Amino acid sequence: MRALIADDEPHLARFPQQQLATLWPELEIVQLAGNGVEAARAIAALQPDLAFLDIQMPGLSALEVAQGIEGPTRVVFVTAYDSHAVEAFEHAALDYLLKPVGSERLARTLERIKAACAPPPDDARLALALTRLLAAQAQPRLRYIRAGQGELTFQVAVENVLFFHADDKYTVVTTAAGEHLIRTPLTDLAAQRDPEQFWQVHRSTLINLAFLDGTRRDEGGRLFVRMRGQRRELPVSRAFVHLFRAM
Repeated sequence: MRALIADDEPHLARFPQQQLATLWPELEIVQLAGNGVEAARAIAALQPDLAFLDIQMPGLSALEVAQGIEGPTRVVFVTAYDSHAVEAFEHAALDYLLKPVGSERLARTLERIKAACAPPPDDARLALALTRLLAAQAQPRLRYIRAGQGELTFQVAVENVLFFHADDKYTVVTTAAGEHLIRTPLTDLAAQRDPEQFWQVHRSTLINLAFLDGTRRDEGGRLFVRMRGQRRELPVSRAFVHLFRAM
């Protein structure tokens, strides 16, 4: 497990680092960040498993940093005030620590973290893998999309689709030649896609890897993809950022 600590007061950042070294020596502290912007950039670049974030920091608050996380990093908020507790847990925080953080309270937090991050038993992972395999085999691969436009009906080869994007009641099918609207839900398209050709990068977006031009991160650490010939960038949600780690 790897962790980042962010606090604008250096001595307050070093104190939990010392506590963690005693209570969880296997935990690697990858960086001490001195403000919110530095923390956001480090989380985006290093993708630590955990981030201990002081609520009040210059540049970006811990809540803003947490909102911009697009990877698997889980957050523990640390602050001298309890007024942000409800909002912190709305950001799916693992815990909320009040300063000064005592060793007993931190130990309870670490037990909670270890329980939350523990991998499922081997039999549960095997059952999940089998379920996914059977579901994939049950659905034929999608090869063509039929899209109507006035009196015309177009048959679009899926291999020519740059990306699918859910838009209100329709799904937008974008190709190099233009766009088509279809009523097929994105969830149905996702079930029939070739997962090695089409990646889901957002709950509303499937992209064709053959047309992926590159990626970009903004100052808040959020990830975007660029598709060939398209000016518009597509956001990648935090649940799918791990797909791009090797790129």
